[in-house]
Amino acid sequence: MTSRLTRALAAGATAALLSGGLLACGDDQEQEAAPAPTPSSDEERGEQGSRQGARGSDYPSYVALGDSYTSAPFVPETDRDDGCLRSSGNYPSLVAAELGSQLTDVSCAGAQTLSLVGVQRTFDGQSRPAQFDALDQDTDLVTLGIGGNDFGLFSTLASGGLAVGEVEADDVVGDITEQLDQVSDRVTSALAGVADRAPDARVILVGYPRLVPAQGTCPALPLDDEALPVARTLNRGLADALENAARRAEVEYVDLYALSQGHDICSDDPWVNGQENDPERALAFHPFAAGQEAVADELLRLLAEPVPNA
Repeated sequence: MTSRLTRALAAGATAALLSGGLLACGDDQEQEAAPAPTPSSDEERGEQGSRQGARGSDYPSYVALGDSYTSAPFVPETDRDDGCLRSSGNYPSLVAAELGSQLTDVSCAGAQTLSLVGVQRTFDGQSRPAQFDALDQDTDLVTLGIGGNDFGLFSTLASGGLAVGEVEADDVVGDITEQLDQVSDRVTSALAGVADRAPDARVILVGYPRLVPAQGTCPALPLDDEALPVARTLNRGLADALENAARRAEVEYVDLYALSQGHDICSDDPWVNGQENDPERALAFHPFAAGQEAVADELLRLLAEPVPNA
């Protein structure tokens, strides 16, 4: 069933995301005749901020791990050089600026849980080091947003590529549920890996937002009547999978699915872009600035409170 599910749901979905979204960011790179200069160690790790300025922060060293819902392409200015598409207005940048922290942002478009511990190939063919390499015993704060790219689940949902077609909807939902259970296990293990590498850090897992409306759909989210309930199941199921992982790992959790109620793609105030790229605001099916600001506000609210059960 897994191979049939892959054909039925994912065939064309990743291609649609890449051709409509990520590959659109590669145009400038084709014009570069000379290789880019070798980055310094700070640039390689995505470090921002001043070490001296960070000394007065409650969280002097902040490491952000995650995928494109953390890197937030086109919100607004985006670094395209390393293939990770990190923006200047993503929630790690907003949080670090407010806290006065030195930020090491290694979030990367296309990252899966395996990208935390192994080399990741970016959309433009570059190799990025394991995100966990940014962690050490001096890390004070870690945020993690990961899991949606495993098994192609989120790209399938976000690209509007769901086409149940040759398989029964119940079978599709059954396979998705099994894969989400595996995602939850992987993220739980990832959180344990963070604790091993950054034993004194405060760790917060950030979930995914609501993309699919409770009723109906819209041109920005082109799902047919068969795909729509499956998409809702996947969207909610991914949020539940991460919440379960946070609970098992005993870390704090930003329930972005709950937080984004009323802000799905089809709403009057969406936090996630629809199927059309907007180079001034957000990549297709990726967060707008409003969604990143909402995550930053919730993180800052949590960080203003004592660590639970400390």
